[in-house]
Amino acid sequence: MNSTVLKTTVNRRSFLKASALAGGGMMLGFNWSATPAAAQASGVSAWHNVNAFLKISDDGIVTIMSPNPEIGQNVKTAMPMIVAEELDVDWKNVVVEQAGLDTGKFRRQLAGGSQSIRQGWKGLRMAGASARRMLLDAAAKAWDVPVAELTTEAGVISHKGSGRTIGYGSVASAAAGMAVPEEVVLKDPKDFKIIGTSQKNVDAVKIIKGEPLYGIDYKAEGMLIAMIEHAPAFGMKMKSLDDAEARAMPGIHDIFTINVAPEGFEPQWSDINAFPEKIVILGNSTWEVMKAKKALNVVWEATGALESSADHEAGLTDLLQNGTTEPARRDGDPEAAFANAAQIVERTYAAPFLAHNTMEPMNFFADVTADHATLHGPIQTPEFLRSSVSKLLGMSEEQITIGMTRMGGGFGRRLYGGDFGLEAAMISQKAGVPVKLVYTREDDMTQGTYRPAYQVMYRAALDEDNKLIGFHVRGAGIHGSPVFANRFPAGTVDNYLAENFTLESDVSTGAWRAPRSNFIAGAEQMFLDEVAEAAGKDPIDFRLALFERAIANPVGERNDYDAARYAGVLRLIKEKANWGADTPGVYRGVSAYFCHNSYVAQIADVVIADNMPKVHKVWCAVDCGIVINPGSALNQIEGGIVDGIGHAMYSAMSFEDGAPDQNNFNRYKLIRNPQAPKEIETFFVDNGIDPTGLGEPSLPPVAAALANALAKATGKRLYKQPFFNVQREYFEIKDPVG
Repeated sequence: MNSTVLKTTVNRRSFLKASALAGGGMMLGFNWSATPAAAQASGVSAWHNVNAFLKISDDGIVTIMSPNPEIGQNVKTAMPMIVAEELDVDWKNVVVEQAGLDTGKFRRQLAGGSQSIRQGWKGLRMAGASARRMLLDAAAKAWDVPVAELTTEAGVISHKGSGRTIGYGSVASAAAGMAVPEEVVLKDPKDFKIIGTSQKNVDAVKIIKGEPLYGIDYKAEGMLIAMIEHAPAFGMKMKSLDDAEARAMPGIHDIFTINVAPEGFEPQWSDINAFPEKIVILGNSTWEVMKAKKALNVVWEATGALESSADHEAGLTDLLQNGTTEPARRDGDPEAAFANAAQIVERTYAAPFLAHNTMEPMNFFADVTADHATLHGPIQTPEFLRSSVSKLLGMSEEQITIGMTRMGGGFGRRLYGGDFGLEAAMISQKAGVPVKLVYTREDDMTQGTYRPAYQVMYRAALDEDNKLIGFHVRGAGIHGSPVFANRFPAGTVDNYLAENFTLESDVSTGAWRAPRSNFIAGAEQMFLDEVAEAAGKDPIDFRLALFERAIANPVGERNDYDAARYAGVLRLIKEKANWGADTPGVYRGVSAYFCHNSYVAQIADVVIADNMPKVHKVWCAVDCGIVINPGSALNQIEGGIVDGIGHAMYSAMSFEDGAPDQNNFNRYKLIRNPQAPKEIETFFVDNGIDPTGLGEPSLPPVAAALANALAKATGKRLYKQPFFNVQREYFEIKDPVG
C-alpha cells in the first residue's frame, strides 16, 4: 500500500490550529447544493462542526467550505472534492459553500499563479482525513471496539466483526468533541473515488439561470451606486472641477474627490494605481450616475512628458542594443562560443501592452461605519485588500470583514484591489452610506493594470556540426524583464548568458495570465524553431536532444525544470499527433513550455481558407500531476489555448500622448468564435505526482505553435505581436506554399 502519513502540526497555521477553533467559516449566502440529493437537506436540524473545512448534519449531509476565491478556475468544486475524497463521503451528499476571508482558519486564500490546488493539496487532504479519523474514533468509543477494526465507505462506518454500521451523521456530534489526531494516514491515489472523476461546477445552475452570484449582483439595503472619473492619460492629474451641472441631475447624491494614495500611506504590491486621485459620483442608480459622470467639466494637466507606444518601443530597443547590466545567469564562456561559431542565428521579438478585459467589470461593495468595515466583491487577494483597507481607513484588521463573491474573469486584474476595492471602502467611509462602486468598460480599460510591453533578443551559436554551442538572451520590458534566467534552454548548453533590463514608465503594469511566460514562451519557442531550421534538424528532435543533455549532464547548479517531464510531454504529443505524417493543406507548428510547475507541449494544425490562416486543430499534452476534476481541467486547458491564440493574433493596447488608443471592444480586438480552433485534443500525463498549476500553463506556448505553423504555411516568420492588427495588414497571405 502506498499510503502517506501526515503530521497535523506542520506549522502555526496548520489544520490542527484551524480545527481547534470554533465555527465553520463565514457563510455568504451563495451556497448551492452540489447535488439534488444534498439539496433536499433543507430540513437539517443540527450541524456539527468537525473542523474549519467541514460540518456534518445529523442526516449525513456534509457541508465543505471552499476556502479560495473562485475566478473561473473551478476551485470551488475541486478543493471540496479533495476534502470529500479523504473524508470518504459520497459526493452526492456534499454541499459546497464559499468561505469568507479567515486567515486564522485557512491558508493562502488567494487566486493567483495557478497555485490554489498545489498549495492547498496536503492541507485539504489533511482536513478530510482528520475528520474521518475523528468520526472513526467516535464510533469506536461508542461501540467499545478498536478503531483499527473499523472501515468507511461513502459516509458509512462499518465494523466487520459485529456487522454493525453507522452513518457519519449519527456520530458527528460526538466526533466534533474528539481530540484532533496528531497524524493521519492519507489514501493511496489508486483508491481515489472522487478525485479523477468529472464533477460539474457547483455553481453551474446559478450561472446558467443568471441568478445572483457575482460581485456585480450584490445588493444591500440603503446602498448607493458610485462611479469614478480618472485622468484621461497616464502622467496627468486634475487641475480644476466644475460639477454644478452634474450635481443638479436627478438621482445624484454627491460628487467629491478621493485620493487612495495619500501622503503617509505605504502601498503594497497589490496597490498599483496610476491614478490615485479620483472624482466620485454617487447616486441612486448606475444609469443616473453614468449620465452625471458625462456632465462633469474637468480640466486636466500634464505632470511631465506624455508617453507614446513609439517611445516605449524605442526605449526597449535601445536597452537591448546598448544596455549594460550584470548577467542574470552566465554559464561557460558565451563570448568565445559566439566568436568561434560557424553560424549565428539572431532574432528579436516584441509584444504590446495587453488589457485584462474581464467580462465582469471591476466592482466592489463597501459599508464602512465608525467601528467596522464590511466589504463584498470579486477579489483575488482578499487578505492583501484587508491590509490596505486597514491602513487607509485607520482600522484594525479585526474590524474588517471581506466576503468573496464569484468572479466574472480575473486573469490577474483582480489581484490589484488597490483601486476598485480601496476606492469603495474610502467612498463609503467618506459618504457614510453603503455603496457599490462600478467601473465602466472604459474606466477599466484606460486605467491599467496592463500586461507589460516586451522585447527580447535571442542569439544562438552553432558549430560546424550544427551543434548548439552558445545561447544568449537579452530581455527588456516596462517595469520588468520577461526573461526567466534559469528556465530552458539554460542547463542544456555549455555557454549561456541571460540579461534583464527594465524600462520605467508612467503606465502601470502588473500580472496578466501567466505573467512573463505569456510572452517569453512564444518568443523562445519561435526562435528555437528557427535555430533547428538553421541546423537542418527536425524541431522536435532538436528540442529532445537538448533535454537529453539536461537529463544526462545538466549545465549549472540551478535549472527550474525537470528535463525528463519536459521531454515527456514533447514525446507524448509527437506520438499522439503523428508528427511527421504530412497531410496536404495542413501546416504544423510545435511548441513546449514549463511554467506554474507544469509542462505543456502543443502542436497546432493550420489551414489556409479564403486566403487567410485558420487554426484547424491544437494537440496538447499536459503534465500537471494528478488531475482532480478532468472535465474542469479540459476547460482550463482549452480556455488557455483559445485565449493565447486570440491575444497573439489580434490584441494590443497602444498609447499616444499618455492616453490609451483603445477604450472598448470596438478598437481592442479579442478572438471571435469563428477564429477559435475547430478542435482541441488534450492528453494528460498519468504519473501520480502531486497536482501542479493548470489555469495558466496552456496559454504561453500556443503563440509559438501557431507562429511556427504559419511559417510553414506562408514561408514568413513573425516577430511582432499581434500577428494581425485590426486592418489585417501585418499578415496578409501573399504567397502560400505547399
